[in-house]
Amino acid sequence: MTMALSDFIDFSSCPVWDPAFTRQCAAGLESDGVLTLPGFLQDDAIDMLVAEAEARKQDAYFTASSHNVYLSEPRPDLDAEHIYNRQITSSKGCITTDQVPEQSGLKVIYSAPEFRQFIATIVGRPTLYEYADPLSSINVHYADEGQELGWHFDNSEFAITLLLQAPHSGGQFQYVRDLRDATAGEMNFTGVAAVLDGEATVEKLAVTPGTLLLFRGRNSMHRVTPTIGEKTRILVVLAYNTKPGIALSEAARMTFFGRLG
Repeated sequence: MTMALSDFIDFSSCPVWDPAFTRQCAAGLESDGVLTLPGFLQDDAIDMLVAEAEARKQDAYFTASSHNVYLSEPRPDLDAEHIYNRQITSSKGCITTDQVPEQSGLKVIYSAPEFRQFIATIVGRPTLYEYADPLSSINVHYADEGQELGWHFDNSEFAITLLLQAPHSGGQFQYVRDLRDATAGEMNFTGVAAVLDGEATVEKLAVTPGTLLLFRGRNSMHRVTPTIGEKTRILVVLAYNTKPGIALSEAARMTFFGRLG
């Protein structure tokens, strides 16, 4: 049976086809750097997608990696203790686009022209494109007990996530807005050190299952705290490009997915 967008998105909470609602969302992202849309998914859709994700968890690639907050290679011209070279730990499991069932609601949502245009308008782009490689467009992330996403800045202009299942505790999204200016090359080592040393005020988002989150993380440092308890945190990343024909680099695919295709 072919599923429609209305089988998954709660249009009463999130009328993605409504220009007024879309303008409101765009204004919110512009002013706050983050947009949360609770109730984006219908309750039945959440249950369906969680069951689907749990059935595929056995195929996930689990990894623990060490990185700096800038997600870049260490600089040998700086001291090993310099904040640029300080290493952060991230750990999770992941299944990729080609491992998501073709009939999945995630692919229905991701591929729907209405949804894609909704996101494009919010982020100020005329249109958006899927990744050219078969792995990077839709990723389902699993964070078991003790697993976390360490402090970092994104390389991409914006990120779209969909929380399917929250853990019993932990797994909290935290961020510090506009901590650097990547375009100007301003890394703000002092500000970054204050965050990593627990000396800065951080914002915290309470995200419930079924919430769609848009976040501009290129200049806003962020993390997800470790999962506490036996209930796995399940999060979907929906990734688009602003230009066609773009693939995630082979090095990044090997790091994140353990394979090229």
